[in-house]
Amino acid sequence: MFPRRLTAWVAAASLLPLGAVVATTGGTTATASEAAAPARATHHRYAATIRRTEHGIPHITADGFGSLGFGSGYAAAQTSTCTLADTVVTARGERSRWFGPGKRYNDQVTLEASNLQVDAFVTDLHNRHVVEKLLADPVAGPGRQARAMVRGYTAGVNRYLAEVGPQGVTDPACHGAAYLAQKARPIDLWYGVYLANLLASSGVFVKEIVDADPPAPDDPGLPNPVASAVDRDQLLAGLGKDPSTPFGSNATAVGGAASTTGKGMLLGNPHFPWRGRYRFTQQQLTIPGRYDVAGASLIGSPVVNIGWNKDVAWSHTVSTAYRFTPYEYHAAGPTSYVTDAGPQDLEHRKVTVTVKKKDGSLGTAKEDLYRTPQGYVIDAPAVLMPWSATSIWAIRDANAEQLRTIDTFLDMGKAHDVRDLLRRQDAAGGMPWVNTTAADRDGDVLYADHSVVPNVPDALAEQCMTATGRILDQLAGLPGLDGTFADSSCAWGTDEDAERPGIFGPKNLPSEVRRDWVMNANDSYWLPNPEQPLEGYAGIIGCEQCERTMRTRMVSHYVLDRLAAGKKEPPASLRGHEHENRVMAGEVMRADGDLDTLCGETGETEACQALHDWDGHSNRTSRGYAIFEEFISRLPAQGVWLTPFDPADPLNTPRDLNTANPQLIRAMSDAITALRDRKIPFDATWGSLQVAGDRGAPPIPLGGGTGDAAGNANALASRWARANTDHYRPVTYGSSHIQAIAFLSGGRVAARTILTYGQSENPRSPWSRDQTRLFSKQSWVHFAFTRAQVRRHAVTTEVVRGG
Repeated sequence: MFPRRLTAWVAAASLLPLGAVVATTGGTTATASEAAAPARATHHRYAATIRRTEHGIPHITADGFGSLGFGSGYAAAQTSTCTLADTVVTARGERSRWFGPGKRYNDQVTLEASNLQVDAFVTDLHNRHVVEKLLADPVAGPGRQARAMVRGYTAGVNRYLAEVGPQGVTDPACHGAAYLAQKARPIDLWYGVYLANLLASSGVFVKEIVDADPPAPDDPGLPNPVASAVDRDQLLAGLGKDPSTPFGSNATAVGGAASTTGKGMLLGNPHFPWRGRYRFTQQQLTIPGRYDVAGASLIGSPVVNIGWNKDVAWSHTVSTAYRFTPYEYHAAGPTSYVTDAGPQDLEHRKVTVTVKKKDGSLGTAKEDLYRTPQGYVIDAPAVLMPWSATSIWAIRDANAEQLRTIDTFLDMGKAHDVRDLLRRQDAAGGMPWVNTTAADRDGDVLYADHSVVPNVPDALAEQCMTATGRILDQLAGLPGLDGTFADSSCAWGTDEDAERPGIFGPKNLPSEVRRDWVMNANDSYWLPNPEQPLEGYAGIIGCEQCERTMRTRMVSHYVLDRLAAGKKEPPASLRGHEHENRVMAGEVMRADGDLDTLCGETGETEACQALHDWDGHSNRTSRGYAIFEEFISRLPAQGVWLTPFDPADPLNTPRDLNTANPQLIRAMSDAITALRDRKIPFDATWGSLQVAGDRGAPPIPLGGGTGDAAGNANALASRWARANTDHYRPVTYGSSHIQAIAFLSGGRVAARTILTYGQSENPRSPWSRDQTRLFSKQSWVHFAFTRAQVRRHAVTTEVVRGG
């Protein structure tokens, strides 16, 4: 019988290309094709060693950044072939060519549009040579090492696909697909990176950009809206900030003053999709003596996005800041607008897209797009920005003006401590849409929202908002500016310390370094630690003295409650918070028996007993929790609490459930009825109802639950499930690459991780669900980090060359 690790390697190797691996643990290997060939001197541009430890985690070693990228691309292609290929097709504007123009593209985060709409948008970017111009820009474009990483990455992807061919790809999602025969080019990856930068800005408005057409001559436009008549939640959803389907993360950093080690520790948990473009893969990237960083990367990223090195660890959470501002122009005609320099004509962009017709042949489709010097014109009545006979709206996008993201993450991996981490992030100037929370070996911790934010201070916003723009600001925190002066008095400002014009510099962005602890769970920058609120920053970055979500309160209380008990945080305790599965809203509502009282008003004795017996957690074994989940999803917008939010006590208010509110009683009654109608026992274990639901997943039971409203730090959700849809809640979103990093004495690092959906997206791979099972059991992967650990735990080793 094989040893367990060797058995796992044999199963995994059967899914790699013929010739990919010929030796196992600890040995130096070449591909089988090289081993079989006569000895000869062959010069390869790139060479990298890939050692995979258990669960298929690749540890890539090379002698330069190009070869490091090559190994990263090769390893990513082995486990994420279909999504990588899909990312390239999307970046080329060829979705309609391969999949048909009418089918939908859904990135699982903000972009949902037809293939034709996506292609028209991307094709116009290509026609305008947007990325090519940024590549040539010495300020907004990438540096030498980032370029080398991207070149190497695409060469690595191509090497793998050349070895296996389309028919050798075993993932049924793209097995044999003709587009796999296309070679990826560095420019494809750069366009992919650029599109990811636009996730929280132009990417939200792809449909509204492509479908924008001049109004009919008799179109009166919409009357000026009144704030009280606008549905705020609907408005936020249209701006990419849907309160009902938030995307985000948790991150907690504990410093030397609050840790038992006297050093820094980090618990990071991004809440992101379990499949598609924004799925994480794990990797370690090493150039001996020069560079050594581990963690997780979004598919298509050659660098580690969330991770650690020997001295500092960091994680990210989606920031509340806006990356764009809308400009409202007075129409001077159907396709012209007023400026302080006189009337101007819109730039009319004509786009031709190759499409696959119903008979399989290729044809073309044409679309029209329009621009002002600030950006694309949109027609978006749902967010108060229609193209009417009186107004034209266009979007200026700060992330559309930079290609520095790869540099940012690459350089962060070189940091020596949290201050150095932030300096490197600021110098690169390409953090697109996330906060950073970090801890270091010295015991300092950092919170910062030093992301790319339009330089629109409150004074400029106040001076330049139009009437409708002011309503946008009141309801959503987004100032709509007067396009008449977009090139003069209402243009974005420039800070002396900013990496480039038009964005805030570090001095005008919030950050805090402490010795005890900081956190963020997608609320604004205001409260990384209640002892030192951050105030005085521009409203476009986020709100101050505003209510926190139940998830923020829960993440904070995990640390606060321990410190209040007179205990410091050891590494085991901090990582243990990930799986405690406390439910903050349940704890608050249960105070003084209020939740029982409210349920009793429904007369549902059996259900109320199950709710009473609920253990207050969202563990797999918790019973009665489904009632609370159904109830929390039906809460009215107002009237839930008797004690309102108090900025002086932000982590304990609002509270005191309003048990006399008939809307709450109805919500509880409807929750119970919903479970009864689905024939779900009121005392069913949560793990029998909530299971893995991504592509090919068996129904693995999972703990955790709804994040913001219920207050689960271990936030999970079901969106567009592909498997186990016969279950109550098949999970496809939420907790993803979880990392618990503790710096120890003697230069040691204790690294525990879990990639909740597994390293491979191929459901036929043994690395597809192995970590999901560990996640179900509340277990961790001991991430091999040092050279000795990697060699000791390697299950496959291969040397890959090419280029």
